Amino acid sequence: MANLMRAAVLNAPHDFGLTTRPTPEPGPGEVLLRVEATTLCGTDLRLISGAKTAGVRPGVVLGHEIAGRIEAVGDGVDGYPVGAQATVSIVVSCNHCSACLAGREHFCANLELIGYAIDGGLAEHLLVPARAVANGNVILTPEMPARTLCLAEPLSCVLNGAGQFTTRPGDTVVVLGAGPIGLLHTQLAKAQGASRIIVTNRSAGRRELALELGATHAVDPTSQDLQAVVDEVTDGQGADVVVVAIGALPLANQALELAGIGGQVNYFAGFPKGSTTEMDPNIIHYKELQVTGGSNARRSDVHRAVQVLGSGAITADRIVTHAFELSDVDQAVQAVSDQLGVKVAVEPR
Repeated sequence: MANLMRAAVLNAPHDFGLTTRPTPEPGPGEVLLRVEATTLCGTDLRLISGAKTAGVRPGVVLGHEIAGRIEAVGDGVDGYPVGAQATVSIVVSCNHCSACLAGREHFCANLELIGYAIDGGLAEHLLVPARAVANGNVILTPEMPARTLCLAEPLSCVLNGAGQFTTRPGDTVVVLGAGPIGLLHTQLAKAQGASRIIVTNRSAGRRELALELGATHAVDPTSQDLQAVVDEVTDGQGADVVVVAIGALPLANQALELAGIGGQVNYFAGFPKGSTTEMDPNIIHYKELQVTGGSNARRSDVHRAVQVLGSGAITADRIVTHAFELSDVDQAVQAVSDQLGVKVAVEPR
């Protein structure tokens, strides 16, 4: 009988749970990882609920924020020593469509994502297919705690988003939202030399953590006038950079209002599919704002994220606050839904 492993499988919306399946063996060109930890994010909840279905294969193992170790390699694979710590770039691209040729592999016309179409990390083992190995999606890393390494995927997305604008020493940066992504943006802005970092969140705990991680001001948008705070901090000049790190529609126009002349606004968060909101285009026109987005990440962004995490510039242990054993994956998902702590890890043990 083949060796069995535990895996958390999404068969269909609302049909998600732990099962057993044969432990894969790497064929030619493939790499098998032993999973150390996988962190969950809001997108995983959307996949489970059916709010997001595009590119999702029924029966897929979820989990795309992965830390693991090389367990075995198939014929023809070199450079991946057994026992080495590794993560994966989840974007598996074709390398020949117009987006790939333009250096935007994360917009590949034939894109497949690990944890969506390709089995992900909520299992004891992860088999990386040969095409992904050949692309360089398996990324060897310096030794670090597994929960820290899991942040390479969300941090890579933050780095891609931050690459759409420029934070200069002395800038005022406003981060709307203090979830894991907002807290990563906060730490990155601090590392880039921002003098004033204003973070908003309804949760007192999240606001306190934002201050610990580099914010100079933490605002409760339900009881404080954010515009007044920004005006006071900037002497009425407005923010140099505004990052929308939570997909709440009212923030779309508010972000424009908070920015100063020549400011930069980045809509990092995704908004509900099909949603629309009213915006005043004259704010962009008369302030000469630069408005950008940020979606997913390239392999190069994951490499940079690993370097940043290895440098200690990101305080990862304050972001990954809770951990569950793989057998308790349903409890882990519920913890994310209940917004327990900041970020939740699942660890096969």
